[in-house]
Amino acid sequence: MAHGFAAQGVGAKFSDPRLTAKGEPRASVALHALDTLWFNTGTLCNITCAHCYIESSPANDRLAYLSLEDVRLYLDEIERERLGTKLIGFTGGEPFMNKALAPMLRETLSRGFEALVLTNAMAPMLRFKRELLELRAAYGARLRLRVSLDDPRAEVHDAERGEGAYAKTLAGLRWLAESDFSLEIAGRDFAHEPEPELRARFQALFDEIGLKLDASDRAALVVFPEMDPVADPPEITTACWGILNKDPREVMCASARMVVKRKGAAAPAVLACTLLPYDPQFELGATLAEASRPVALNHKYCASFCVLGGASCGAAKG
Repeated sequence: MAHGFAAQGVGAKFSDPRLTAKGEPRASVALHALDTLWFNTGTLCNITCAHCYIESSPANDRLAYLSLEDVRLYLDEIERERLGTKLIGFTGGEPFMNKALAPMLRETLSRGFEALVLTNAMAPMLRFKRELLELRAAYGARLRLRVSLDDPRAEVHDAERGEGAYAKTLAGLRWLAESDFSLEIAGRDFAHEPEPELRARFQALFDEIGLKLDASDRAALVVFPEMDPVADPPEITTACWGILNKDPREVMCASARMVVKRKGAAAPAVLACTLLPYDPQFELGATLAEASRPVALNHKYCASFCVLGGASCGAAKG
């Protein structure tokens, strides 16, 4: 890999999986245990957000819809190899754009896994009311829905997701709450305010709309740091674990992988994490076994979101 680094020029950050621009050993993360497997059901979405890291939209189909058979393939491998995976996550795009989502969820839950769906709780989700109620009745709290509500203020949320998005998401949230689903909220720190203040404003909204969630609970309200594509974070070296007093097992790729199907591809592929769907260096193979190798932290999001930001997309409830 050393000549690949030279070809891009000494000093180029995030260009060599082994060395940083300063020539220091780059940190990597071993797969400690596959606690969470994510399925990206496809990048199509009913809305276009201003800052979507995966560029989901009504037109982006770079990641094609997964099928029920695709999901079964990996659930079978988990069971066959006794990987001990607890949580199966479904992300997009908007997962409810994929008509196979309900069968995927039933297959997952019927095998004893927890299922977590990331959704904007808008019209695509509400078209699945009957199926969701059936799944909740059969599997209870093992079906979790994490609703994207960027900010408790309508003007901030709508600035990101489009006029009227806030009202539509709150309508979906109210239905989920009234129907007694296991709910979580995913917020974002757009205002860069102290987190206790942001959580207090979320709590006021939860109380107002009858959502029985504790905003101080970091599993109930996940506040994600922003992933700025033009930011210039420091590279993570092997020495950083000690300097930051951080255990590499806390980083998402130590316990998770994501399955995608690229447009036109004959079969799905397994990626290192949910955040880097288009970078080929993070495509690890066709099977979970192939994808079990260590991941070099060779991307700015590895630094800004996971190591320095301390975020994780799918922590299981404990």
